[in-house]
Amino acid sequence: MEHASLSFFDCNAFFGLSSGRSLAPIPTAEALLAEMDRGGVARALVWHIAQHDASPQVGNRLLAEAIGPYPRLTGCWTVLPNQAREFPPPPELFRQMAAARVQALRVFPNAHRFLLNRVSLGDLLAAMVERRVPLFLSVRRGCDWQQIYALLAEFPSLVCVVCDHGPWGADRQFRPLLERYGNVYVDTSQYLLDGGIEAFVADYGPARLLFGSGFPESYFGTLILTLRHSQISADAKSAIAGRNLARLLAEAEL
Repeated sequence: MEHASLSFFDCNAFFGLSSGRSLAPIPTAEALLAEMDRGGVARALVWHIAQHDASPQVGNRLLAEAIGPYPRLTGCWTVLPNQAREFPPPPELFRQMAAARVQALRVFPNAHRFLLNRVSLGDLLAAMVERRVPLFLSVRRGCDWQQIYALLAEFPSLVCVVCDHGPWGADRQFRPLLERYGNVYVDTSQYLLDGGIEAFVADYGPARLLFGSGFPESYFGTLILTLRHSQISADAKSAIAGRNLARLLAEAEL
């Protein structure tokens, strides 16, 4: 009966029509919510594919407009280096995030052609550290491990969630980060390693693993099933399913 009590809060889902190939696009927030209901996901931290494919400014606006009527959806915007004044300064950006129910940020340095470091993004990253605003980094979408290691060496207190890290088990990549940096978290999307969740929890506890699907490029059900049937305690499952993400977002000071 422990499974019935799990409330899933997905940290890594998106919607919108991609400019590239997509096997099963989810065009709207309404369509995403319908799939969440079908899959058994209560809430989601979401982004819009236009934030990657078109421009962060356009995608951020589309996201805010789409999720406005739906309190089950919380936003995750995308940012760029601001030397060209494409974004407001950090205090105003955070104010706009709070008004739009956006509680985290993403970057796509390779797709958007910038270096993810103190020189490019130092003012914003320093403000994110101070306010504990989470930064999501997608290995699948062009933020490689060398970039992540270099970023955390410069900002060791940054709240950072590494997602989309692949189905074969990237433990040799993310475990050193977990051991050195106390605010690094990992999501479950594509983490289908046999015994992976159990080994993670045994070594680090459940608090630094977040349920994330990568939907619609991965199915909600695959990751839900993996967590439900993992050989860990009911309390650990509940933490990973949703409590950990809820705590991270609540700690952000916008």
